Amino acid sequence: MWPALSPVLQEAIGTMDFFLQLLVSGVVVGSIYALVALGFVLIYKATGVINFAQGEFLMVGAYVCLAMVAQLHIPFWIAFVLTMVVTVVSGLIIERLALRPMIGEPIISIIMLTIGLSSVLKCVVLVVWGPNNRVYPQFFSQVPIHLGPVVISQVYIWSVGFAILFLTLFTLFFRYSSSGIAMRAVADDQQAALSMGISVKKVFAMAWCIAFLVAGVGGVFLGNINVVNVSLGFFGLKVFPAVILGGLDSIPGAIVGGLLIGVLEALTGGYIDPIVGGGTKEVIPFVILVIILMVKPYGLFGTPEIEKV
Repeated sequence: MWPALSPVLQEAIGTMDFFLQLLVSGVVVGSIYALVALGFVLIYKATGVINFAQGEFLMVGAYVCLAMVAQLHIPFWIAFVLTMVVTVVSGLIIERLALRPMIGEPIISIIMLTIGLSSVLKCVVLVVWGPNNRVYPQFFSQVPIHLGPVVISQVYIWSVGFAILFLTLFTLFFRYSSSGIAMRAVADDQQAALSMGISVKKVFAMAWCIAFLVAGVGGVFLGNINVVNVSLGFFGLKVFPAVILGGLDSIPGAIVGGLLIGVLEALTGGYIDPIVGGGTKEVIPFVILVIILMVKPYGLFGTPEIEKV
């Protein structure tokens, strides 16, 4: 009897190991989704604008760090810190030159501006670095870590660790720092914030700098996991369903939404793609987006807007 059950048990154990491996991969990518989604939420909370250039911010961060390491031969961790500086300065420049003159203009005009900005950034990357795939040198140890049956690459652990670190730091920043409280005040009511002496322009600049920063950090680690090319800009659109799922104005929602979308993508790619021949992994985030908009338009943690007549 037992020998007959042995292959069944082995198959069950193998299936569970495969599921756990997919789950770990989904959490890793989902943590980067959550980091990039944080930038979406920050800009929306502060300005009411959906930034469709967030994916290009990620792409620029990946290319800038790679250029410092591969072309200027700067050690990775120093290049990583310098990339954060470059992204903050770039966010400040973009806000000052392109977005600040749009204050007071219709929201749809600013959204269209972000779409144009995404195209400009993509063209700049193509001109400077070209369309070819680029690969980060091996900075992290190639010796995997075994957690039971699950094998985890060390770059995955670093990616999740830094995503958790930045998400925690910015959550504490918004909750307890004076600048974070000012951002929340502007998000609630700009006129009231102005009457309290809060500079709305400075808050807007801070939101764009942080959005560029978190996207750039996500781009660096995503570039270490995958190849670097202009298609990284599409990553922003893949993150958007995570933002809608969690709620456009919710930081915890961005974290939960990013993790859920990452895990769903991994499970879909592992179980459904082999059956249908591929493609469902890329579609599933937008299927979730449509379902969430139909059932819960403000997302899992979003704040419903109630208009009183």
